[in-house]
Order: sequence, then structure tokens, then C-alpha cells
Amino acid sequence: MKKPFTVERPWGTFRQYSLNEPVTVKTVFVKKGGILSLQYHNKRAEFWHILSGTPEIRIGETVVRGKAGDEFEVPVTTQHRISAPDGDVEFLEVSFGTFDELDNTRLEDVYGRAQ
Repeated sequence: MKKPFTVERPWGTFRQYSLNEPVTVKTVFVKKGGILSLQYHNKRAEFWHILSGTPEIRIGETVVRGKAGDEFEVPVTTQHRISAPDGDVEFLEVSFGTFDELDNTRLEDVYGRAQ
């Protein structure tokens, strides 16, 4: 996974997240009070760009509060989760590697979904 970079142009800038790599890109919306599973993936790394809200972010053992514009990398097999304790949260997720929604090893899940 390569780090995103910004390119300057006379009219402004653009932010490039990948080039000629197998990626899956999606936006994720977490409603106020929602929390994703504490999980990890064996076949993909993720990059998150916070679009709105102030999520609580856990990557490995590190827990931080994010804000719009913050960016985070989640290496393969690293435990992670995002929650929205104070209000709705939306983030861009770029997954690098083989994407499969079943490649989730859930360690904790408040909604009772299977590991």
C-alpha cells in the first residue's frame, strides 16, 4: 500500500490514493451511536479518509479521535474499528489487495454477528 499524495496544479490540487493497483473504494456512513466490529482482514489493507464527523478510531492498540480530513492506514491483519459516539460519521475507505466482504475476522461485535 503506497501513501496517498497531493499534486499541485495551476487550478488547485488533487489527492491520489492509488495508481494501477487492485483497490476497492467505498464511502462508509456510521450513524450516531453506531460502532463497527473490532476486526481484522487477512487479504487486504485499508486506508481511511474521514469525510465528516468526529469518530473514535482504533487501529491496533491505539485509540484516537478523528476529524474531517484526517487519514489513517490499517495494515493487513491489524485489529481496527470506527465508532460514532457523538454524531454521524462518514469516511472514504480504500482497500488494497483482494477484497472480499467475508474476509472479516470479528473479535467483538455489539450487534451479535458471528465471528
